[in-house]
Amino acid sequence: MHKPGSNLPNKNSVVLFDGFCNLCNGSVQFILKRDRKEHFRYASLSWPIAEEIIKGFPDLGKVDSILLYQDGELFIKSSAILRIASHFGGLWPMMKVFLIVPPFIRDAVYDWIARNRYKWFGKKPTCMIPEKRVDHLFLR
Repeated sequence: MHKPGSNLPNKNSVVLFDGFCNLCNGSVQFILKRDRKEHFRYASLSWPIAEEIIKGFPDLGKVDSILLYQDGELFIKSSAILRIASHFGGLWPMMKVFLIVPPFIRDAVYDWIARNRYKWFGKKPTCMIPEKRVDHLFLR
């Protein structure tokens, strides 16, 4: 298990994302709108802080989509998405019930979307730059 370095927040969860992917960037904007308590911090997978987190999980291999670092654990694919949604208000936390579906089923859908995300949603030539009003939530 990865021991957080001094640069990692210890009370906030960190959403790691592909900063070049339009779908991933849209997902981060979606999370930002619903995370009124600023529970999450954000880092592009191309930033050093993301590399620091990921190196604590050598069995993970290459990742290129949304991940969630929370309480010393790293959640990937559908598990990350469902855990993120559980922090929103309204009915969103009910999505956590899908965690009972075996990951190989949930992740098959996730992988299909991830494989096609650049084709369907496009890719930015440079990594996203956060708006000034939310810049304090992004770790570099």
